[in-house]
Amino acid sequence: MGRWNTEAGIRTVEIGELRASYVPDGVGWLRSRGWFPDTTDADWTRHQDVLGPSGGLAASMGGLLVERGDRALLIDAGIGPVRQPDDPANPHVGAIRGGALLDGLAALGRTPDRIEAVAYTHLHPDHIGWSDRFARHLVAAPEWEHRDGELDAVADRVETVADGDEIFPGVRVLATPGHTPGHTAYVLESGGARLLALGDSFHSPVQIEHPGWRVAVDADPEQAAALRRRLADELGDGRTLAFGIHFADVQFGRVHETAGTPTWHPEH
Repeated sequence: MGRWNTEAGIRTVEIGELRASYVPDGVGWLRSRGWFPDTTDADWTRHQDVLGPSGGLAASMGGLLVERGDRALLIDAGIGPVRQPDDPANPHVGAIRGGALLDGLAALGRTPDRIEAVAYTHLHPDHIGWSDRFARHLVAAPEWEHRDGELDAVADRVETVADGDEIFPGVRVLATPGHTPGHTAYVLESGGARLLALGDSFHSPVQIEHPGWRVAVDADPEQAAALRRRLADELGDGRTLAFGIHFADVQFGRVHETAGTPTWHPEH
């Protein structure tokens, strides 16, 4: 197995004065044709490199630790200590394993009490798993308004944020609805460098090439597809580094056009 079809370990990039590190929590295996229900076997013969031994897509799960000096912010909080065996009756996801996030933070010299806040891309279970360990929580207002009990246990510690808000030095909110009503990406900028944390706007690097592929779990599939097309086009000049949290072990990369088609080029 290569980096395109295995779970990610800790990886770190420098964005000017910001340091961004993927903190692994675990992995879930997406069923290729279940997650992307309009695709065919022929579609996947062109993308064998992203498929694991069982034919699934390795969706890494964890968080993005952003540090500036002694300060720290975490974007998303993994799935938590979960062990879910493969259930053939689940049309979308196979086996899921989580539980490594706190160990990953410790390896990077951080404990939850030394992190100012968790900023969420959205409130699906694989992004809020360790939320009870942190003191402050940042959620886009539309996401909070549409929640179904998520984060109720820490509701008194939740602050809502809006598009364009700077939530940490060099980190801004970017509204990206589609996957969920209040889905949020985050823009990291410092020293002339830029990183876009995509959240679940994309679930696999193949979507850079195929932004129109419908995702079974998107709240608004048409809005989500239009957003992917726009983001792939905006990233196509290669100047902005991007981070796809579920992109197996090729999470940091840039978009370049090959014969007029945007494709994902991993870095780091």
